[in-house]
Amino acid sequence: MTVARTVELEGHIIDSGTMGMCFGVVMDMGGEFEVEEFEVGRHKHAETYCRMRVMAETEEELRAILHELNQQGATVADPRDATLEAAPEDGVVPVEFYSTTNHPTYVRVDGEYVEVEDVEMDCALIVDRAGPEESQGVGDADGADDDDDGTRVYTKVLNAVEEGDLVVTGETGIRVEPPERPRNGGGSFGFMQGGVSSERPSASLIEEIADEMREVRENDGNVLVVCGPAIVHSGGRNALADIVRAGYIDGLSAGNGFAVHDLERDLYGTSLGVDTESLEHPRKGHKHHIYTISEIARLGGIEAAVDEGIIDEGVMYECIENDVPYVLAGSIRDDGPLPDTITDSIEAQNAIREQAQEADIVLMLSTLLHSVAVGNCLPSTTKTVCVDINPATVTQLLDRGSAQAIGMVTDIGTFIPMLRDELLE
Repeated sequence: MTVARTVELEGHIIDSGTMGMCFGVVMDMGGEFEVEEFEVGRHKHAETYCRMRVMAETEEELRAILHELNQQGATVADPRDATLEAAPEDGVVPVEFYSTTNHPTYVRVDGEYVEVEDVEMDCALIVDRAGPEESQGVGDADGADDDDDGTRVYTKVLNAVEEGDLVVTGETGIRVEPPERPRNGGGSFGFMQGGVSSERPSASLIEEIADEMREVRENDGNVLVVCGPAIVHSGGRNALADIVRAGYIDGLSAGNGFAVHDLERDLYGTSLGVDTESLEHPRKGHKHHIYTISEIARLGGIEAAVDEGIIDEGVMYECIENDVPYVLAGSIRDDGPLPDTITDSIEAQNAIREQAQEADIVLMLSTLLHSVAVGNCLPSTTKTVCVDINPATVTQLLDRGSAQAIGMVTDIGTFIPMLRDELLE
């Protein structure tokens, strides 16, 4: 082995399995390691420290190993400032730019570590020494705390990178802090404890979810709900409307389909042409969804339909009446779509990103497509609740990277009324 660097691990690295994963990364990638110092925490709140020398045959192999170790929370010893390189043109990042995780991240600039704002996976890191007055572009956080010298570091999706942006490259000067597993657990929202099972006690889990939502509301936090059309089809619509009316929802993210079927239920008593009460198929019921889109477009949008008294119940109605902001992101398969639906995919992503960054807890309810879109924008510290009748869907959502997640395999038409009853008792 001809090249080497020393890295450090610190924290509850044994309980979280971080140390073992780092050892495995080095060996799996053809490198070698030598533990130079190892101090084990001797009580449940004490942290463990490990210093190890990592060796590889070439600089390229070593860089690859260090990249993977960085994702696990390892930090290069004797740190130097992060390497910065200007973006050559709009939408183009330098070679070997640092691609972010969704974990809390810090970048060393001018000898000081600066916390990254709006952490999100698969983005570039932009360093701005100008201060808030001169900062601009996607990824800025209005009112965010700045370093004493005005230096800020924030994420940008690649299509938002502008020529001249100072982009972080390589692994030097970057510290990642993955969530750690505490020794005392943490309840259903504890570190990676959610799991996926249709046999878990739904009533007790729903009670804990309701308690968490109450706590978020009491602390002026933010609850985001991601909705799929199955909520309407399965009979959960009215219960969700009750939850919105009661003030437990601070934002709604969905697609064109959810809103159309919710509005169709109000106008025609059907969802996708099926009477949700009798399960009968009324004459011309298959046309109700397109009639709904036409009527809402004629009136000028959902808010106008509410103002006119044409729409007087349902989830979208309660969002309008209670000033709950919503994002309807379009799809290539949408009918219509509604005037409120954002059809530009980049614009929709940015709207979803803004919602996600404000959320303290996210309820992902029977929609894989939109839940993945929201999940991609969330930091690993955001609590998530994933509910679907399909176990594979719940598993995929839990794998988005949250360290505090509950997964429930159940009928959404049963879950939402039970949650409503628990919240409104």
